[in-house]
Amino acid sequence: MIAITGGGTGGHLSVAKAIAEEYVKIGIKPLYIGSTNGQDRSWFENSPLFYKTIFLPSYGVVNQGFFGKIKSFLNIIKLSFKVRKILKNEKITKLFSVGGYSSAPASFAAILGGVSLFIHEQNACMGMLNKTISHFAKYIFSSYDKNSKSKDYPVGEEWFKLRKKRAELKTIAFLGGSQGAKFINDLALKMSSWLHKNSIKIIHQTGKSEYENIKQYYKEQGIDADVFDFYSPLCDKLKNADFVISRSGAGSMWELAAAQIPALFIPYPYAAKNHQYFNAKTLADKNAAILIEQRDISAKLLISVLCDANIEAMNGALADAIEPNGAKKIVEAMENYK
Repeated sequence: MIAITGGGTGGHLSVAKAIAEEYVKIGIKPLYIGSTNGQDRSWFENSPLFYKTIFLPSYGVVNQGFFGKIKSFLNIIKLSFKVRKILKNEKITKLFSVGGYSSAPASFAAILGGVSLFIHEQNACMGMLNKTISHFAKYIFSSYDKNSKSKDYPVGEEWFKLRKKRAELKTIAFLGGSQGAKFINDLALKMSSWLHKNSIKIIHQTGKSEYENIKQYYKEQGIDADVFDFYSPLCDKLKNADFVISRSGAGSMWELAAAQIPALFIPYPYAAKNHQYFNAKTLADKNAAILIEQRDISAKLLISVLCDANIEAMNGALADAIEPNGAKKIVEAMENYK
């Protein structure tokens, strides 16, 4: 039997979902072990993808003071022994970890209990937990490591269906994420007048907190923008996009690559180890995307970038950036491991 663990954020959870969906296709429903914190419950508590879901009171070690780190670590150790019993009772022989603090108790439990551990690392810079447990893993799956058992990021098939030739800028999408990215939201509003005057349609994902204000702004300016706070599946909104401006979390970046949609990535400057910068650099180095750090961005610069962007060339370069069936390849590798 297989268990999937980890989460906290949408990026981690989307990988867990993709792997679970692939297991269901071959007639296996996994066990899910996550946290009562973060987004784990909202994603999976009543999900038909799992035969059972377990949520534990785990929380992160990073960004805490000295005593907070000690308390969190002791909590993880305590929960690990609890999960070890769960893995034994559920006859779990393989554990797939997508990282994040949600995965810590189950990952340590797998190591203690002799359960085969497999890790997926989303980002170009390996997270602290994955780095700690990587020495015990049977396989590490990464889109950035040439030695990875499978390099293809587990992106849903629906994104690959958006692939088409994109040669000119008719529609641009600003992705603030489900939680919103104020910098990108503000940038979109600064750009909106120029875009409208140049007959470039706007798609804008605002996040929940700024949705009403931004929607009202476009209305007052007489700009017919497609504004939404959150929409699932997001790919339905982006099918007509020729270019995207976004942060460079791994999930979003590889989804856009799968759809062959050129993008300007503005990494979140406070991400751990600046991993969003190095994520985006992977595509920028192949001329498949544009990477500009937040401190260097202005509306004036962005207008220049959009005028000079070779959308057709980036669109073509993305064709080989990622291949379909990433989740299938990961599942096959784990199932074939003896």
